Amino acid sequence: MGKKEDNIKKAKNLMNKLDYIRNIGIAAHIDHGKTTLSDNLLAGCGMMSEELAGKQLALDFDEQESERGITIDTASASMVHEFEDHEYLINLLDTPGHVDFGGDVTRAMRAVDGAIVVVCAVEGAMPQTETVIRQALKENVRPILFINKVDRLINELKVTPEQMQQQFVKIISKFNQLLNKMVPEQFKGKWDVKVEDGTVAFGSAYYNWAISAPYMQKSGLSFSDIYDFCDKDDQKTLAKKTPIHEVLLDMVVDHLPSPKIAQKYRIPNIWRGDEESKLGKGMIQTDEHGPLALMITKIVMDPHAGEVAVGRLYSGNVERGKQVYVAGMTKVNRIQQVNLMVGADRIPIENVSAGNIVAVTGIRNAIAGSTVVDDVDAEPFERIVHVSEPVVTVAVEAKHTKDLPKLIEVLRMVSKADPSIVVNINQETGENLMSGMGELHLEITEYRIRNEYGVDIVTSEPIVVYRESVAKPSPQKFEGKSPNKHNRFYIEVEPLDPKIMKALYENEIPDNVKKYKKDVIKQLQELGMEKDQAKGAIAIQGNNLFLDVTKGIQYLSEIHELVIEGFNEVMKSGPVASEPCQGMLIKLVDAKLHEDAIHRGPAQVIPAVRNAIYGSITISDPVLLEPMQKVFISTPQDLMGDASRELNQRRATVRDMTTEKDMVNIDAKAPVAEMFGFASAIRSATGGRVLWNTENIGFEKLPRNLQNDIVTQIRERKGLKPEPFPAQYYSD
Repeated sequence: MGKKEDNIKKAKNLMNKLDYIRNIGIAAHIDHGKTTLSDNLLAGCGMMSEELAGKQLALDFDEQESERGITIDTASASMVHEFEDHEYLINLLDTPGHVDFGGDVTRAMRAVDGAIVVVCAVEGAMPQTETVIRQALKENVRPILFINKVDRLINELKVTPEQMQQQFVKIISKFNQLLNKMVPEQFKGKWDVKVEDGTVAFGSAYYNWAISAPYMQKSGLSFSDIYDFCDKDDQKTLAKKTPIHEVLLDMVVDHLPSPKIAQKYRIPNIWRGDEESKLGKGMIQTDEHGPLALMITKIVMDPHAGEVAVGRLYSGNVERGKQVYVAGMTKVNRIQQVNLMVGADRIPIENVSAGNIVAVTGIRNAIAGSTVVDDVDAEPFERIVHVSEPVVTVAVEAKHTKDLPKLIEVLRMVSKADPSIVVNINQETGENLMSGMGELHLEITEYRIRNEYGVDIVTSEPIVVYRESVAKPSPQKFEGKSPNKHNRFYIEVEPLDPKIMKALYENEIPDNVKKYKKDVIKQLQELGMEKDQAKGAIAIQGNNLFLDVTKGIQYLSEIHELVIEGFNEVMKSGPVASEPCQGMLIKLVDAKLHEDAIHRGPAQVIPAVRNAIYGSITISDPVLLEPMQKVFISTPQDLMGDASRELNQRRATVRDMTTEKDMVNIDAKAPVAEMFGFASAIRSATGGRVLWNTENIGFEKLPRNLQNDIVTQIRERKGLKPEPFPAQYYSD
């Protein structure tokens, strides 16, 4: 029996020993060495050959990933590690570092209890490092630190041992500073990383060695020994004396929590249901005999098995043939296969119990982010909040008409596997729109449609998704009449308080207002809304809120659902450019209704409400909001002029500029619309000697002088009349 088979057998035996399980993620800024590290951990546990580790990139088994040298999907793998005479099962998720794939990181964090954050010893903490720490803490996941590429400090930058230690101190204090900005109250001060207690390790994933304070005591090596080995270029010996997998997995087992401990404080954070219910208790106690609760964090397409759903099992157990539901849907799904994941291999097993990460087939309705349960009415997990939202869109067409049906099927599958890709299929116009986090995100998805799903497609130039909003409150209420003139609705609109908008965006206010009415009212009041206004909340759509502040109008409660439908329609497509709305507070202030129910059906109420809201927005100084990006550039001083020139041509504003030795760091923000083609432009302007990255930072008002032209462009592209309708149009 080979080492790998032996390990798989051990893994199966450990799956229901909760104290000996660790579910962890590896997260970092792009190119700081995550995937190389994951490979070496697998190799050390005998899951792949040691010579190839770090060169094979087993978790990058997608062709695109090997070509571009970046990790796009979150791959998962299980391994067995021995620590202090006990064997432990470690389930590992490797996550992407590129900002366009942040959605994958957020979903992976939902499935793990701890994370190794990798920081490059030379570059230090970067903007993306801050984002991954924020994503981990939002899900109550404990981060520990691995400082990678230490060999480069010594061999390339020729630092002295004292300078090396100073650089480490700088990275560690920056890490703790970021951590304490965002750590949940109950862990303040407890989750800091320190060299002396072993929550920090140093090393080189590429050369396969690492060291931590506890391992120094165990092996008798000191800092100066390590410095000497690197200095003499003998990292092979070092890798034998302090192998990276031992040092890091010791750190994981010693400092990161088991599911049994973590689920007690993580469940109340990610699930809104009743903690005293059977399901609540099952999850908090990680009970394998409890009701089923499986959180799907990823869907992998397999040419033979179809859709494989990978996720974390919080309660109950999963076995072949079990009948399950995707929360929110009534259709029964039957589990066909249950697997353990090891890199690209799936190992079939009979069943898996709570506290583990598992891959199952047969759950047809699941998308990444859904909750799988065995009780059709069970409360699902909280919606996963992504750090950024889709801001770039392309139109996708099949090159050959015969591929059309297949393309529509493939687009649906793509958005299932990656919910950060939003697909809009318009059967009438035949136009299919695909929106993503950025240019690279869409490019990779297009590549997959062509090469993995085998559909030849043509895509348009990328376009930006705008938002519509209002700059000031309506001067008066606006009347919308139903087609039969028997029903009238009076609406006012105003900009939504930024505090409330932030809470909506971060999912702190439940969007199912009907179900959580009390919570919603309480939270709106805490955010400063007056009680009688807050009590009127009846619907939330995106970052918009709808209040019914009318008093004693007969029959109104009977048509609430229809009124909400009218509100939802307008919020998805505003009057100015038919783009989604954001940051609006819409108030129904009065209504006159026909007493006969037959005269106030959907065909009367929905258009009346829609017109009243459209008209009200039109008289409230409507504005377009454009998506913005944070642009971070690190450039040698002699190239600073070229880098700044590239930014200036793109309506960018520089927010901060700092100098470190001979490098200048520029922190700027720019509109996404102006950033297309930036990658190749800055590469050619600076001969590729500049490090840069971008991160989406939400929407800001479009400058007034550009608004008319852009509105006309959008409307013409969508086949609408060039000018938006005047308010008068909606009151006739």
